[in-house]
Amino acid sequence: MKKTAFLFPGQGSQSVGMGLDFYQEFDFARQLFDMAEEITKINLSRLCFKGPMEDLTMTVNLQPAVTAVNLICLVAIEKEGRGADISAGHSLGEYSALSASGVISKEDTLRLVFKRGELMHRESTKQEGAMHAIIGLAIDKVQGLVDEVQGDGVVAVANHNTEHQIVITGAPEQVEKVSSLAVLQEARAVPLKVSGAWHSELIKGAVDEFGDFLDTVSFNTPKRAIIHNVTADFGKNSDEIKSIMARQLCSPVRWYDSMQRLIEEKVEVFAEVGPGRVLTGLLKKILPENYSCSIYNINSLKNMEKFLKET
Repeated sequence: MKKTAFLFPGQGSQSVGMGLDFYQEFDFARQLFDMAEEITKINLSRLCFKGPMEDLTMTVNLQPAVTAVNLICLVAIEKEGRGADISAGHSLGEYSALSASGVISKEDTLRLVFKRGELMHRESTKQEGAMHAIIGLAIDKVQGLVDEVQGDGVVAVANHNTEHQIVITGAPEQVEKVSSLAVLQEARAVPLKVSGAWHSELIKGAVDEFGDFLDTVSFNTPKRAIIHNVTADFGKNSDEIKSIMARQLCSPVRWYDSMQRLIEEKVEVFAEVGPGRVLTGLLKKILPENYSCSIYNINSLKNMEKFLKET
């Protein structure tokens, strides 16, 4: 079998209708939604299938909703006897990767992301935040602009997505200042539709409480490899991974470095497992031109069948 990596999406990959074909086809999909709804007391299936998008996108709803669909896509492929050698997930998606790697149960995955969403929403109501994508500058240049503005208020790098796509986060005025400086260097700055300054010090009020909640969950040594956002490296044991996940809330998502690590590992098949195509879109911008691999989206029954047939 070719070396395979599963990539799990996070916020920004949602769409109304996600997961519906799996829900209609498989008992396990209905059971997983039932479990998610019992944990959250939210009608997630209705939100996923009928929306409205405005309600689906609220972080307290979105985090368990996207995760439920990620896990359903994962279980569907696992039931066909297929798994990954390595998993990674983008921010919220890292929790689905933990499940794929055998670190936490599916029930605990949903419990964690629901708590995470509640705490992040709470912190975002205390302090206004913003996030912009800076397109056209390398990480060192963006970090330099962030450092230049940092003394005036909170601003930081949130996501290093590709070589020249970096998301900044923080107080709206400081994010605007960095964006203006980036535009002067001929970059583009794109405001993101988010309700808080994720991966910044503005949500650090959630860290201790989330850390305490992490301690209520059993973490196992990975059965299959996982690469973490915080380190862009493999987690080796349960205590180390729990510590990394406690830091993840306010730390940058090192996605570009994580994908470079998968390239170093000579991964031959990449599959985005969950709604949307955000991560495969980023991956195509990261892969060297001469890198030989296959890329799939497992976000529908039709696309899953394509993956099974071709791999």
